[in-house]
Amino acid sequence: MYEIAVIGAGPAGASAALFAAKAGKKTLLIDNDKGMTRRGWFENFYGISEVGGPELVETGHKQAVKFGAELVSEQAINLTSSGNGFVIETEDGIIYEAKHVILATGALTDLAAKAGVETKDGTEPRIKTVVAVDAEGKTNIAGIWAAGTVAGVSVHAIITAGDGAKVAINVISELNGARYVDHDVLKA
Repeated sequence: MYEIAVIGAGPAGASAALFAAKAGKKTLLIDNDKGMTRRGWFENFYGISEVGGPELVETGHKQAVKFGAELVSEQAINLTSSGNGFVIETEDGIIYEAKHVILATGALTDLAAKAGVETKDGTEPRIKTVVAVDAEGKTNIAGIWAAGTVAGVSVHAIITAGDGAKVAINVISELNGARYVDHDVLKA
C-alpha cells in the first residue's frame, strides 16, 4: 500500500509527489498524459527563462522519480474507500491502494464526484466545477485531498505547482503527526 497516491501528474501533482517522495513516503504518481500543461508555453515560471509544456511536465516527473515516487502511465477511473485507505482502479483494470490520495486532475472533477467528493462552482475562466477543499487541501472525505486547478486555485502552472507542494506538506504532516518542513541548503 502506498502512503500517498497522486492522481494527475502536471505541475500540482508532480510537485506533490516530489515533496511526498523526498519526505520518504511511499508515493505513487498516476499520469494519464492528457494534462493541459503539455499544451502550454511558459515564460512566467520562476527560475526558468522559458520552457515548453512537455518539457516542464517531464522535468517534474523526473524530479518526483529521483526521490522515489513510482510513476505510472494510467487513467484512474474509480476511487473508493477501503479499510485503511483507498482503492484506485485504472482503465486497464490495475488496482492501487493508498492511505491518502491527492487529486491533481486539472480541469477534471469526474473522478472526484464519482468518489463522493463535494464540488462547487469554479471561478477561473473555462473552469466550471472544482473540488471543495479547506485551506489545507482537505476534501469532505478524510484522506482525500485536492491540489491545483481542480482545487480551485489559479490555472497558472507556477501557482498549481506551489499548491501541490502545500497540500503534500499538509498530508506529510498529518502522517508524521507533526509539522513537516523540507529545506535544503547549499553544500559547502
